[in-house]
Amino acid sequence: MNAAPLLLTGFEPFGGEILNPSWLVAQSLHGQVLAGVPVLALQLPCVFGQARRELEQALDAHRPQLVLCLGQAGGRSTLSLERVAINVDDARIADNAGAQPVDEAVVPDGPAAYFSTLPIKAMVLALQRAGFPASVSQTAGTFVCNHVFYALMHALRQRPTVRGGFMHLPLLPEQAAAWPDQPSMSLATMSEGVRLALQTALSVQTDLRWSAGSIA
Repeated sequence: MNAAPLLLTGFEPFGGEILNPSWLVAQSLHGQVLAGVPVLALQLPCVFGQARRELEQALDAHRPQLVLCLGQAGGRSTLSLERVAINVDDARIADNAGAQPVDEAVVPDGPAAYFSTLPIKAMVLALQRAGFPASVSQTAGTFVCNHVFYALMHALRQRPTVRGGFMHLPLLPEQAAAWPDQPSMSLATMSEGVRLALQTALSVQTDLRWSAGSIA
């Protein structure tokens, strides 16, 4: 029997960009086999609602055993494992379809938040020990990244054996060149880091009790 895949999603470019590292990283890992588990990459639109629907369709079609959604986070310098998704769409800019929801629920009558079910602290520690800049993030924002993260965890309520979560990636150097002092990371480094994070997620069932909190 073939192993259920690992679903790895990334986004199309948005906000006037022509690249999105989240999709380039996902694409670079598509077809690889990690601990006997094939990686299946999926590009999501940077569009409220549509991204959720396409993610849910992929969950139904491919029945993955683990899901990691990737997104771009300008201004961040680390591979950021997200702890929590909140039930709020509050867009500072319009999505790629021109929608700009304000103070709307991702899922009406859904819970206020969901926590990642991936071993995020073990993933961060494995990355740091291997020399990758990595951290636990306490917010996935309120744009389409958080929308997809929340939608994923809401959908996985019906799939209790499937673990899922979200990781934000820095900009690529060619993106950061447009702004002074903007942090960036090479595609090769991000791809290898995500690969290690996925391997850790597949091998670790119970997360570490290790401080990765923040004061502010």
